[in-house]
Amino acid sequence: MGRKPREKSDLGIYHVMLRGINRQDIFEDDEDYAFFKKQLYHVVFFRDEDGKPQPSRCTIYAYCLMTNHVHLLIRETAEELSTVIKRITVAYAHYYNGKYQHVGHLFQNRFRSEVVNNEAYFLTLLRYIHQNPVAAGISKSIGDYRWSSWIEYENYIEGQQTICSIRPVLKFLPFAELRALVFELLPKASLVLDFNNEGRRRGDDEIKSFLSESFGLRQPTDLLLYSRDKRLDILRKTKQYGASIRQLERLTGISFTIIRMA
Repeated sequence: MGRKPREKSDLGIYHVMLRGINRQDIFEDDEDYAFFKKQLYHVVFFRDEDGKPQPSRCTIYAYCLMTNHVHLLIRETAEELSTVIKRITVAYAHYYNGKYQHVGHLFQNRFRSEVVNNEAYFLTLLRYIHQNPVAAGISKSIGDYRWSSWIEYENYIEGQQTICSIRPVLKFLPFAELRALVFELLPKASLVLDFNNEGRRRGDDEIKSFLSESFGLRQPTDLLLYSRDKRLDILRKTKQYGASIRQLERLTGISFTIIRMA
């Protein structure tokens, strides 16, 4: 059976979600987040092979880079949505695979998207995307999170180059009103397509307690004493619980490559 065609937005605007394959992390350090942001910049401020400026491939209104997924509020312009997303993900996967000696797919094969056909839902998504780090428990405040587009809104100066197209949003809703709306947290039952906060980070104490209570480990390094298959099974379940690869590498002494395989 073939894939169901994507629903088309009357406004050309979509909420796009990109996720790591098998829910794996796609960002390990600040350099990774910064490189992905650079790819967003390149599709907005597009240049041809000779370096000559070309029309933007798309318009971006909001983004949020989480540990294992990305949210975009994006409008089709010069290229179809699928082509734009492919530009971004192929460039990032090439960088990531080279840096971490990763083999195979990085992103889930088919990105998820939903149409945005009215201003009310557009504003709901603008709020939801910027609130994602707070809802996931990895930031205490929307303004403190470094890897969302809210920092562009907070520091916006007309005429300044930004990834997001901010001026049209502020023409519709003045910044003071927009800020108040964005900082008013949405109820958890909001009907917004998401990943159930899979990007939530667990603290070291939480991971140690999980390993102790679930598998009887006195300390994380005891995992080295287990058989390969049992070790990989525990690592996989601990990643699903919310541990990052870097965190497990530090706590257990097991290599980055082995933990990624789990």
